[in-house]
Amino acid sequence: MNTEITGIVLMYALVVLLAIPLGRYIGKIFTKEKTWLDGIFNPIDKIFYKISGVDPEKEMNWKQHLAALLTINVVWFLISMFVLTNMSWLPLNPDHNPSMSGDLAFNTSVSFVTNTNLQHYSGETGMSYLGQLVLMLWQFISAGCGIAIAAVVFLAMKERATDKLGNFYFFFVRSCTRILLPIAIVVATLLVFNGTPMTFEGKDTITNLQGDKIEVSRGPVAAFTAIKHLGTNGGGFFGPNSAHPFENPNYFTNIVEIVTQMLIPLAMVFAMGYVVRRRKLAWTVFGVMTIGFLLLTIPTVITEVNGNPAISHMGISQTMGNMEGKEVRFGSAASAYWSIATTVISTGSINSMHDSFMPLSGMNQMLGMMVNCFYGGVGVGFLNFYIFIILAVFISGLMVGRTPEFLGKKIEAREMKIAMIIALLHPLLILSGTAIASYLYSQDPETYGSWLNNPGYHGFSEMLYEFTSSSANNGSGFEGLGDNTPFWNIACGIVMLMARYLPIIGPVAIAGSLAAKKYIPESAGTLKTDTSTFGLMVFAVIAIVAALSFFPALALGPIAEYFSM
Repeated sequence: MNTEITGIVLMYALVVLLAIPLGRYIGKIFTKEKTWLDGIFNPIDKIFYKISGVDPEKEMNWKQHLAALLTINVVWFLISMFVLTNMSWLPLNPDHNPSMSGDLAFNTSVSFVTNTNLQHYSGETGMSYLGQLVLMLWQFISAGCGIAIAAVVFLAMKERATDKLGNFYFFFVRSCTRILLPIAIVVATLLVFNGTPMTFEGKDTITNLQGDKIEVSRGPVAAFTAIKHLGTNGGGFFGPNSAHPFENPNYFTNIVEIVTQMLIPLAMVFAMGYVVRRRKLAWTVFGVMTIGFLLLTIPTVITEVNGNPAISHMGISQTMGNMEGKEVRFGSAASAYWSIATTVISTGSINSMHDSFMPLSGMNQMLGMMVNCFYGGVGVGFLNFYIFIILAVFISGLMVGRTPEFLGKKIEAREMKIAMIIALLHPLLILSGTAIASYLYSQDPETYGSWLNNPGYHGFSEMLYEFTSSSANNGSGFEGLGDNTPFWNIACGIVMLMARYLPIIGPVAIAGSLAAKKYIPESAGTLKTDTSTFGLMVFAVIAIVAALSFFPALALGPIAEYFSM
């Protein structure tokens, strides 16, 4: 077990060591400085600009950035709907998998376009290779959009007064070609050399140890798995996701995948510090996020390593910890670490079944998504944290009698209204969706009884987790829930749409509003936002908002289940 804990420490240390230089590199991309990949990708970028008729030098205001983002996503959504509802007759379908129904195609298209990758289907039987390739492309596009829109906010935070915030298409193309593509190629190569399939052939027939012939699904898995983690997408090529031995063959690939999914979210914090020339602020933000991450990770690892008390009371030794739903290849500690990383980062991939974790571990997984700003997804993770910075600056200013200012710009009523709306949207979507599902289940158990394999406290947790995952654009699930129904497909699709774009529109609107205001140099009366004191204030605001919003629901689910054991 000590070896497993050491492995966790080394995995996190490796992420931080790689994220710092990567953040500097990303910052150079946003500020149009020269990088060592320019010679390779400049010609490729020019081809994209020429085909699309885009002028990458044309400056945009914040409204134009949002219009470009939404236009791109609408187009890709329509293309995805067409492909998924017509897979049965389209090419690259060697296993003859069927097309999706309308409601499932809607859910899946929304899921991948919004960087959620919630899957109400199993890839082996529910998706053709063309469908998988289309979804893999969306994983580049959705991640590129998230990084690009974060670049807009970073530029808006600089010490100047302007409404010109760069060009969205410039940020988007460079995010895909300079960041996502090269790293994805490296990761996919490592996976291929460790046994992850990369082929367009159909199922392979093998003979097992009993002499039975069985068919084994395969496909372009390595490429899909690389970008699903790098872009914090999380969708699995196979139903079991990264618990499947083809997606995650061994402990080395487990390290590669968990480092990959945490890499860009951490790097974006340091990229922000580079762009605005405030490295101390970046370390303050990183410190707050890390404290939150550790407060969720450490109890979860301890709980899973200690095992299930119900099994211990039966006199059965659990030397490997709580291994229900976990892979022997990884163990309970590494699985617990992954479960928090993937819910805090908003990747949503799994290497074990979250439905089988101990109740308080499941609560910590949900809290990671409910808070949704401890690192978070590529780009949008910082946007969520940005909202809490605005709230903390305003509250702190009122407490100490200073004018609420952030980086030399006054925060006034307009910014506060937007920040509060966005802060309340997340719990509104989660709690109202869970309430509707609980009501339907209680009123007509004969019709909706197939939803839950585990009624009671755990069944409530399954429904709460599903809407939490949808609203956090995470995509993981308590898989005891029968979610491929019209209700869950449509309800989760609506939640994913609202939870993706409104929390982007809000921070960008605030950033654009502040950017246009007159810059006020710091003075003795300025509230400093790059100190540990302010960092603790931000953390307190996050904790209070999450505790007040979600504690009653958590008390009905995982907390009640814990006390009933």
